[in-house]
Amino acid sequence: MTAPRIEGAIALVTGANRGIGRALTEGLLTRGASKVYAAARNPATLATRRDARIVPLRLDVTDPDQLRAAAAAAPDVTLVFSNAGVTLNAHLAGEAVFEQARREMEVNYFGALRVLQELAPLLAKNGGGALVTIGSLAGLTNIPFFPTYSASKAALHSLTQAARVLLAAQGTSVFGVYPGPVDTDMVRDLALPKASVRDVAQAIFDGLEAGQEDIFPDAFAQDFGRQFQSSPKASERQVAAMVAAMASGSAA
Repeated sequence: MTAPRIEGAIALVTGANRGIGRALTEGLLTRGASKVYAAARNPATLATRRDARIVPLRLDVTDPDQLRAAAAAAPDVTLVFSNAGVTLNAHLAGEAVFEQARREMEVNYFGALRVLQELAPLLAKNGGGALVTIGSLAGLTNIPFFPTYSASKAALHSLTQAARVLLAAQGTSVFGVYPGPVDTDMVRDLALPKASVRDVAQAIFDGLEAGQEDIFPDAFAQDFGRQFQSSPKASERQVAAMVAAMASGSAA
C-alpha cells in the first residue's frame, strides 16, 4: 500500500460542513493540500476559513446526478475522504425504525458506494491516489445505543475491505477509519469521554502518511481496536457490559 502525502494533495471531502468532515477540510489546508473540494448538501453551510484552495461543491451522496456533477467538477482529485453519514435511530421498536434504518443505509453505505463508483476512476486517471472511508467502531462491534446505524457502518466496513482489494490493481490505496466517541452532535448526550474533531482529523492524516490500513484515531478507539483485533467476541462482551453499566447508572 502506498502512503499518501497530504502536502500537495488535491482532496475531496464529503460531509464537509460539520463534525469530522469540517475538521478534515480545515486540517487539509493547514497541512498543505493544494486544493480541497468541500462537498455538502447545502454549500452555504460550509464554514471553512477563507482560502482560495477551497472549492465548494453541492453534493448529496444519495443523489446520482449530483455525484456525477461533483466528479465532473473535480477531475484532478487524488485523495477522497468518504465521510458523509447520518444517524437517526436509537431503538428497534415501532414501524419508524424501518424508514430510519433505510435512510442510514442509504447515506452511510449506498452513498459511500456511489462515491467509490464515481470517484475511483478519477483516482485511477490521476495516478491511483487514495480513498479514505470514515467508518466507526460501531461498524466493528454493534453499539446497541445505535443499532441500525451500527449495522450501516458494518456494511461500510465490509465495502472498505472489498475496495482495498479491488482498487489495488489501479494503484489506489484504501484506508478505513474507525473513531470512538467524538465530540459531535451524534454522541452529545452519551456520558463518555469524547475526542475533539480536530485531534481526530490530525490522527487520521498521521495514519494515512504512515500507511496504516485501519486507522483508530483516538485513545478510546485505539484501546478498543486492539481488543477487537485480539478477540471480536470479547469486544462484543465489553460493549454489552458498558451498555449495562450506563443503563444502571441512568436508573440510579
